[in-house]
Amino acid sequence: MKASDLLVAALEREGVEYIFGIAGEETLDLLESLRKSSIRLIVTRHEQAAGFMAATYGRLTGKAGVCLSTLGPGATNLVTAAAYANLGAMPMVMLTGQKPIKSRLQGRFQIIDVVDMMQSLTKYTRQIESGDLVPSLIREAFRRAQEERPGAAHLELPEDIAREDTKMPVVEESYVRRPLAEHKAVRRAVDLISHACHPLLLIGAGANRKSTCKILRRFVDRTGIPFVTTQMGKGVINEDDGRFLGNAALTSGDFVHRVMDAADVIINVGHDAVEKPPFIMKPGGRTVIHVNFTSAESDPVYFPQVEVVGDIANTIWQFTEELTQQESWDFSFFMTVREHLERHIADGSDDGRFPLLPQRLVADVRDVMPDDGILALDNGIYKIWFARNYKARQPNTVLLDNALASMGAGLPSAMAACLVHPDRKVMAICGDGGYLMNAQDLETAVRLQLDLVILVLNDGAYGMIRWKQTQMGFADFGLTFNNPDFVMHAESYGASGHRLESAGEFVPLVRSCFEKRGVHVIDVPVDYSENDRILHHQIQELSKQI
Repeated sequence: MKASDLLVAALEREGVEYIFGIAGEETLDLLESLRKSSIRLIVTRHEQAAGFMAATYGRLTGKAGVCLSTLGPGATNLVTAAAYANLGAMPMVMLTGQKPIKSRLQGRFQIIDVVDMMQSLTKYTRQIESGDLVPSLIREAFRRAQEERPGAAHLELPEDIAREDTKMPVVEESYVRRPLAEHKAVRRAVDLISHACHPLLLIGAGANRKSTCKILRRFVDRTGIPFVTTQMGKGVINEDDGRFLGNAALTSGDFVHRVMDAADVIINVGHDAVEKPPFIMKPGGRTVIHVNFTSAESDPVYFPQVEVVGDIANTIWQFTEELTQQESWDFSFFMTVREHLERHIADGSDDGRFPLLPQRLVADVRDVMPDDGILALDNGIYKIWFARNYKARQPNTVLLDNALASMGAGLPSAMAACLVHPDRKVMAICGDGGYLMNAQDLETAVRLQLDLVILVLNDGAYGMIRWKQTQMGFADFGLTFNNPDFVMHAESYGASGHRLESAGEFVPLVRSCFEKRGVHVIDVPVDYSENDRILHHQIQELSKQI
């Protein structure tokens, strides 16, 4: 068969449901092969959005999402999405076109070395140099993208190779199981936890897997050990649980850091160095147990004393089988801190001022979203408020990026969530800066007839950087802009546009949008004037008083 047909057959064997992207003349053979396949092509309006959608598909399913571009500018538009997937541990395979490699009649028109460009952004990047190599390279790209730690892979398909005839068969996926942690390491960890006075569970990004979530829930129920999370560990265990002590949304000084300072043994599950984690090391005064698929990379802020390396779910299962609640464990200080944290989170949650305060926004969003509803957060100052104040009740119901922290991912990520979970309520939460970076794909959402509510938090500025500017004592400069009429903008794409006029309108408006279905864009004026006072000063002052 033609190499492009074989490539599509290999993708089908990998279980690919969707390919997100934009074709070019160099990928027309592949496009024709896709037309005859079971795979659904989702045409986007920008390659970056296609990459964000593929990465989020991978994040939600564990299977590599696939995106497509042509050569040159199409491929360079995938760079941010490649970094997003690779840093965020989201399995994704990128396919890019290229000019013929056996004979070229256009010099170097549009030609850059895409394989070399992707080298530092992916786990694997190769040019397909022969039709006979298609099956093995597809299998290897998916294997690399999906194995722990997941990430991005890239294959370049030259135009003449796509047309080659080949008789090679599709390569089958091999049977493989992850290695299990060695028993002596497990025994050492269990002894340390048993003899601790104030053990604490810290849940990171690498723990956000289905099997791991279930066994961590059982571990907490059996032992009663309280837990905290990083931003990308949100929702692994229901955060309404009375043993949840907070999210590390701020680098330091929050109530959650008082808890970590008081712990003598921290069970750090799924630590990922790409996140900005709280500083948990205290040489000579605390033991940190590293539980992960891979060993720890030692650096100035992380050097655990004990490492239990292997499948996380199995390791936690072994801990659960060998541990019971100990009389020596004392969580009274932890619970005192939790009471103070809960009071602070509730403060301002019913404030009627307009534009909306972030505390009220988060509380109202929690009110309207069901337990399995999915939030897809773009990047901005609101991400800190949602990470800290929003109680995630199920895994992967708060999709935020604390790795690359790229603006522009909120809308495409929400669109992918709609495709993966069409029966669940999905909300994109974007700042006015990030939203307009990929707002062109609002047309894609409308064309796909998705049911999606999009909040555009309107403050006319790059709010996160403005907060940092204030924090550093600099003058307010260079971070404000004007916005279009978001209601008219939405309606020009065929979506429904709404503008919030008062705090009390928010909950009924969002509920109405979900009931009506379709794509809804809500212009939400927000007031960030208290960010510095609360996040930089008040929290640190209050937490020190405990």
